[in-house]
Amino acid sequence: MSFFISDAIAEAGPAAASSPDPLASLILPIGLVVLFYFFLIRPQSKRQKEHKNMVSELQKGEEVLTSGGILGKVTSINDDFITLEIAKETALTIQKSAVQTIMPKGTIKDQKS
Repeated sequence: MSFFISDAIAEAGPAAASSPDPLASLILPIGLVVLFYFFLIRPQSKRQKEHKNMVSELQKGEEVLTSGGILGKVTSINDDFITLEIAKETALTIQKSAVQTIMPKGTIKDQKS
């Protein structure tokens, strides 16, 4: 007599044990994949698409904030790089993908005062 298995199940043998429904055993993994898609994959791909559109529409004269925290005005645009004027006669060349946000006009003037 076993402590964890009742006598009726132990005496019946393996033939009496019912096998679980294969469809029911797939519900949990399929549900997890659906949850990951809607909560992780879909929002991330949407943010990437928005960032790609923002970077492709950059124009000369816009004020931007980079991922490194540098605030500057776009002075020239190449295929993969842009030149930012961060101070008078001081410019940086950075990758377009480093641009995090396009700031409203006049942000730089507000920071100087």
